[in-house]
Amino acid sequence: MALPKLNAPTYELELPSTGEKIKYRPFLVKEQKNLMLAVESEEDSQIKNAIAELISACTFEKIKPFEVPMFDIEYMFLRLRGKSVGEKVKVNILCPDDNETRVDVNIDLEKVGVQLEEEHTNEINVTDDIKIIMRYPTLNDMDQIKENQEIEQTFDVMKRCIAEIHDGETIHERIDISESELDEFVESLTTSSFEKMQEFFKTMPKVLHVVTVKNPKTKKKGKVIIEGIQSFFE
Repeated sequence: MALPKLNAPTYELELPSTGEKIKYRPFLVKEQKNLMLAVESEEDSQIKNAIAELISACTFEKIKPFEVPMFDIEYMFLRLRGKSVGEKVKVNILCPDDNETRVDVNIDLEKVGVQLEEEHTNEINVTDDIKIIMRYPTLNDMDQIKENQEIEQTFDVMKRCIAEIHDGETIHERIDISESELDEFVESLTTSSFEKMQEFFKTMPKVLHVVTVKNPKTKKKGKVIIEGIQSFFE
């Protein structure tokens, strides 16, 4: 006699970047196993591929993981994780008043969202006629975007995230621009324009949650910002 088929429940979320409603299901044991093995390997490429495969499968292949912004991926992963193994997670947080004491805080993943700064824009005005249209980093870019990265890596990430260059009515698509042409263009930017590109990355949407913690030693309360999916599972 055949064993019964198990049907996973389905849920719905709103994609932060577009507002599109996406149906999804919790991840299965085999998918969780693949992710755990990838994390144990500590290989960025394996972790990246495991996350991509998980999100594609759990959204019924509606989402193409390597084409959507990284903050969409992070948001979806937290929702998937919540419906799969529990919506409450315990995070160990450093108290901001003494930067020494740590406390455990329970966080409801359903309350974690994507934050967007009001002044954020993906249009960089270089001159009155020339402007750059930026795209958001994707899963393929995640291993390039790190703290304290080298200068060459910084330039590389910025170049990779240029989607279009407008020159008056003429639009140059990234796919039609050679690497040498792009290098020459970026290196000819003024410091002001380059800083605007950096500001794009600093203010772009991100998975972020603010918690209030009370230091058991000093009895003082303080607010701590938690951002990025890794921060929710430390």
